[in-house]
Amino acid sequence: MTSPLKLLFSEINQAMDKNDLRSRIAPKIGEYFLAKRSAIFYFEQLHLENREIQRIVNLALSVEHNPIARYIVEHHSPAHEGLVVTPKVWSLICPRLDHWHVMAGPIVNSGQLVGAVGCTREKAMTSFNTQNLADLSAICLHLSALLATNTFQRQSMSSDRLTPRELQIAELVALGRTNAQIGIELWITENSVKQALKRMFRKLEVSSRAEMVGQLSTKQYH
Repeated sequence: MTSPLKLLFSEINQAMDKNDLRSRIAPKIGEYFLAKRSAIFYFEQLHLENREIQRIVNLALSVEHNPIARYIVEHHSPAHEGLVVTPKVWSLICPRLDHWHVMAGPIVNSGQLVGAVGCTREKAMTSFNTQNLADLSAICLHLSALLATNTFQRQSMSSDRLTPRELQIAELVALGRTNAQIGIELWITENSVKQALKRMFRKLEVSSRAEMVGQLSTKQYH
């Protein structure tokens, strides 16, 4: 019989993208840990229109304010409030009854902390324990691996869509050539170079020359 944790791993591996992870997988993680609330955060997406909510989110994820966040940043390992502070101190840091018990873990890509998984329980519920931390560590590992795999797949698919001519242009961009210089070297007009770069940006889903070179260089390195 398949364990609930392995079923959760299977769900994670079937996720389509980050939005799918946040909307469909995060609640399942909450169910697994019997949490009151659960969420998956990606730091690049934490720009909210509501300034007050943005302020609260920034405060909750601040390493100066939140010792759990600080532990995750320093150790790239899951933590709950009982691991880093006393109950009295935590009640002062976060007095909300639905966040009386908090556990969070890191999502890592290329050695960098890019997101986090968080679960909370109410005061009347039991606190998170060592087994919960071990299970969350495994979940975070799967989320990190999925993100890395998807990143590499996107890089591979995107660069493979470039034509031989576009790859030549990309190589010259990487060498620091201007559009005019690229045109001269490839015997095409400067406007042709500009139009080609626009197409390449769309294919690679980037918005700058530096971002394009970085993406292609990362793919080549891996």
